[in-house]
Amino acid sequence: MIKPREKAPELEVQLVNDTTWKLSDQSPENFTLVLFYRGKHCPVCKSQLEDLERKLDKFTDRGVNVIAISADTEAVAKETHKAWDIPNIPLGYGVSIQKAREWGLFISTGIKEEPELFTEPGLYLITPEQTVYWESIQSMPFGRPSFNDVLGGIDYILKADYPARGEA
Repeated sequence: MIKPREKAPELEVQLVNDTTWKLSDQSPENFTLVLFYRGKHCPVCKSQLEDLERKLDKFTDRGVNVIAISADTEAVAKETHKAWDIPNIPLGYGVSIQKAREWGLFISTGIKEEPELFTEPGLYLITPEQTVYWESIQSMPFGRPSFNDVLGGIDYILKADYPARGEA
């Protein structure tokens, strides 16, 4: 588990637009929002990412860069990007199970139509210095924070200069 105020593990993923994204290359005004999603097989993820797409401008207006990442293969991630209504979300794929564990994510074994192994959801706000400010990690597809709550939290953080909590 990564505690708030600790350096986030380095993260480098390929994006569906055939570029590479690295956390250490990010220089947001306020935060980078890193969303780990279960994969194309997950209807809750589809709803979550499409909601994020609708609110993407609100994050951008608050100085927050956004990325969504899964352990899906390149082909599956590119299918996801075409099938879901998420044209503006940088979509990363191929995160290794080992890297996901470094981030403290829960890993599940596939059932039915799911991949053999995949990550459960995780949502992180990372500072421009690549430290963890806030994290929400789930062991199931449900119980994710709403983006309206996250946006409200960011507003409070920025207004009150509120420090990251949970570091002790």
